[in-house]
Amino acid sequence: MKMRIASLSLLALCLTLAAVPAMADTLYSNGPTNGTTDGWTINFGFVVSDTFTLGAASTVTGLTFATWMEPGDTLLSAQVAITSSEFGGTQFFNSVVNFTQSGCSTNQYGFSLCNESGAFNVALNAGTYWLNLENAVSSLGDPVYWDENSGPSSASENSVGTIPSESFTVVGGTSTTTTTTTTTTTATTPEPSSIMLFGSGILGLAGVLRRKLF
Repeated sequence: MKMRIASLSLLALCLTLAAVPAMADTLYSNGPTNGTTDGWTINFGFVVSDTFTLGAASTVTGLTFATWMEPGDTLLSAQVAITSSEFGGTQFFNSVVNFTQSGCSTNQYGFSLCNESGAFNVALNAGTYWLNLENAVSSLGDPVYWDENSGPSSASENSVGTIPSESFTVVGGTSTTTTTTTTTTTATTPEPSSIMLFGSGILGLAGVLRRKLF
């Protein structure tokens, strides 16, 4: 019985390890949070769009970015779209994403400067895309501002056009495929003499195992 339990436990462990995805890597970073220059509104009808580039086919699993918030306010969600051009074109992803807020500090203007992390999943080929943030929802209903850091990305805001880019990081991993080979064995009915020999062998093995386990 103990040997059977051990075998089942080993099988369950192998299946669990096979199902664990690789840890998320940084696919694109537009540089660190600035927090001292400016922030751009991503709610109340305003949309901010920044480019990011993937060097290989990847699965994007999340996004982190920095916000300026009124003290005591918390970002709950925002609409995230990944498109082929600023504010539109081909849509590869478009959905409301929930965000978790952390690491808040107060900048010189009295705003809470916070890190925001959200998870989603979309497979993309290598290339350049536009990340669009809008319709942000906060716990107090105040404006939500995306931190400007003037990183390498190109950026636009829907009411003014071209602007300096914002701080954000796209995370995920390169796409991989696992192939499993299954072997099928056809059983035959043993002769009576074979059954007796097999039974004797099992009994002998049980004796050996009993000596080892107890």
